[in-house]
Amino acid sequence: MSSYLNIKEELEEMIKDGQLKIGEKLPSEYNMAKFFGVSRDTFRSAVKLLEQERKLLVKHGVGTFVIKPPSNIPSSLEKLQSIGDLIKFAGLHEGERQESISLEKCRKDWAEKLGISEGDPVYLLKRIRTADHEPVAFSINILPKAVVGNIFEETQFSGSLFRFLQMECGISILHADTEIVVPLSSDENVQKLMCTPNTTVLLLKHLNFNEKNQQVMYSLDYLRNDIFNFWIRRKKCSSQFSSSPVFIIEFFDCVE
Repeated sequence: MSSYLNIKEELEEMIKDGQLKIGEKLPSEYNMAKFFGVSRDTFRSAVKLLEQERKLLVKHGVGTFVIKPPSNIPSSLEKLQSIGDLIKFAGLHEGERQESISLEKCRKDWAEKLGISEGDPVYLLKRIRTADHEPVAFSINILPKAVVGNIFEETQFSGSLFRFLQMECGISILHADTEIVVPLSSDENVQKLMCTPNTTVLLLKHLNFNEKNQQVMYSLDYLRNDIFNFWIRRKKCSSQFSSSPVFIIEFFDCVE
């Protein structure tokens, strides 16, 4: 794990344990960096993450303060989690049906997302995810062979793709840019989840990045809207905080 992420976790623990109290001003950046034994840039990167999560408030020229974070809503899309973990956190039994793993030539639209050339070799993974043995999601993952090597030819894959990439390839996916789309009912991937004529499906398009901000995977997740329901928490624009929306995901336990 990158050192600034370690510092972020240590600061969170200090806040949780009461070593740093709500409203308290942190010691100077110099002293804190010295305390943790890291550079000021590394400490500053950790503080920036906590500021983005609204756990610290940075007042330039005044100091950095511990503040009460906003209330957590379960399964917020602000936190990058696998579909399997989201299903488990909803209290449902997670399973999968692997459709295919193949080596393909990269399509133009995928190549533009992944920053590679059209025709470059990519692994194409297709899986149906189940909750209590009923299909609730269909996932397509595109990974450049130049990034993951021959791992899918040498090692059998199942379960969490995030965990597999971490354990087998040393690749940590730390953040993703996500677009939410309403796919056409005629989309063949939507049809895989049509349990009833009234089933509706949402499509999440993720571009996943590692700790170096390099594109490592492009994913298309089709999710049943009667199981996964999305909300948006909007924040007022200010000088301290971004006005970017936070997407909230809520589960309905309606699987028989």
